[in-house]
Amino acid sequence: MKLEIAFLYSDLMNIYGDRGNIITLSQRCHWRGIEAKVTSLTVGDKIDPTKYDLYFFGGGQDREQYTVADDLKGEKGQLLKQAAEEGAVFLTICGGYQMMGHYYRPFEGPDLPGIGALDIHTVAGHNRYIGNVIIETEFGKLVAFENHSGKTYLGPQARPLGKSVIGGGNNGEDGNEGAIQHNIFGCYLHGSLLPKNPHFADHLIKLALQRRYGSIELALLDNTLEQAAHRSATQRAHATR
Repeated sequence: MKLEIAFLYSDLMNIYGDRGNIITLSQRCHWRGIEAKVTSLTVGDKIDPTKYDLYFFGGGQDREQYTVADDLKGEKGQLLKQAAEEGAVFLTICGGYQMMGHYYRPFEGPDLPGIGALDIHTVAGHNRYIGNVIIETEFGKLVAFENHSGKTYLGPQARPLGKSVIGGGNNGEDGNEGAIQHNIFGCYLHGSLLPKNPHFADHLIKLALQRRYGSIELALLDNTLEQAAHRSATQRAHATR
């Protein structure tokens, strides 16, 4: 089997260890004998919505988000939305999460339009949420690190990724973190997310492969190191709460 992965704006939206998610996805495929091909796509590159099984869209600063929002206007954003609606898997974090929604509203200036694939919108907030986080989800507990001031709100078509046990979550108000719609997973979980949460990485891999190959079961891996990292991150989150 082969997994086609698109790394969106790897040169612009890749902070707080986000690239580690790509490394994790690729390596966990490799250990199972699954070919994982990663293609970096940036400003000006074309999107083929039929080619990629999984898209990763990381975080960036506001300056980079303006550049990305401009590049996603028109056909490119429409094709990404088409891929999402046709079942491609998306893992989107922080700025990438926001760009999948309807818009991001800064303190000054016009709204930055997103592609509208996620029923969310984001507004600039006065408080910054920084620190280790723990999220309870249907996929099990997730541990990560957050660093954002944007406040994201979900519309009726999206559901939360999980409940925030420790951390600010989407907006510091409703206790939720992230969003899910179709096979789009959005969140503020940096750090990077997947090396410390192998169960979630495998869920994304399985979803992406099923789109092309039908029902499959992934071979089990030895997650001793990953589970140790998960426990350590959990302990740090509680210690700094």
